[in-house]
Amino acid sequence: MPLDLNAFAAYAKVVELGSFTAAAEALKLSKSMVSRQVSMLEDELGVRLLNRTTRKISVTEAGAVVFERASRIVAEAEEAERDAVCIEGAVRGRLRINAPMTFGIRELGPVLPKFLARYPELVVDLELNDRRIDLMEEGFDVSLRISALLDSSLIARQLAPVRRFIVGTPEYFRMHGVPKHPRDLADHSFILYTQVPRPEALEFQDKAGKRLSVEVKGALLCNNADAANSVLMAGQGLSVSPDFLCFEALRSGRLVSVLDDWQTAPLTLHVIYPHTRHLSAKVRAFVDFAVEEFGPGKAPWIGPLGQAAKKRAAK
Repeated sequence: MPLDLNAFAAYAKVVELGSFTAAAEALKLSKSMVSRQVSMLEDELGVRLLNRTTRKISVTEAGAVVFERASRIVAEAEEAERDAVCIEGAVRGRLRINAPMTFGIRELGPVLPKFLARYPELVVDLELNDRRIDLMEEGFDVSLRISALLDSSLIARQLAPVRRFIVGTPEYFRMHGVPKHPRDLADHSFILYTQVPRPEALEFQDKAGKRLSVEVKGALLCNNADAANSVLMAGQGLSVSPDFLCFEALRSGRLVSVLDDWQTAPLTLHVIYPHTRHLSAKVRAFVDFAVEEFGPGKAPWIGPLGQAAKKRAAK
């Protein structure tokens, strides 16, 4: 005889809330009905799940295992129900999104009104930070990340390449000279972004595939790209700047790039979400939107950057 999903739901709610009374209220059932469903589940499984006294209930060892499984079963069932509704065209509920601070402000924020207008029944909970997060532990549905290596327990869809440039102001280069080789960078001060492994160690590769590692000095170490960019624009040093952050300043000539024949380690913008048997409609909607806005050939910083990057400090 197949086990009753309602019995699993009742048991999970009893353990979650700590009492039959609270579970009954949450499920809008009578206390006796909830108790009967839990007893039926124990009979079907052939194990005691709860120790009951007049004052409290406690979970047995077997009950703890069943609770973990029951919670997953109920969550899958709720997800299936939401998906079934969304098949009819409704994307609703709360969508928790995480994104890097600077990218979120400069690139994601301006296009979010289009996404919200498209799905008026959806509430977006957007959190911007530059630290490495645990998507599942912190309860996010989806994340945008700029990285090279990714957690294999997550699904990552590539959106756009993110190239990084060695940049500085024309004034800085007039005062301190133009580096002709990556080794020359050791004689310059850098504004370093600290949310990457070993920010002082720069890895390069030339067109022939030759690799070179250079250690640089930090005039400023900062965990926020916008704050670091302000110091860069004031001519206080060089920076390893991602294209989406520097392409407008390169195009206008407020920044110039050097050593363009040497490529720094490439990064990629990904949209990331947890493995799940059924991708929820709200996550699917955002993934599709991210591809639409930032997918191959769509990212706004890629087009003009090719010309902008040709501006040389030597000029």
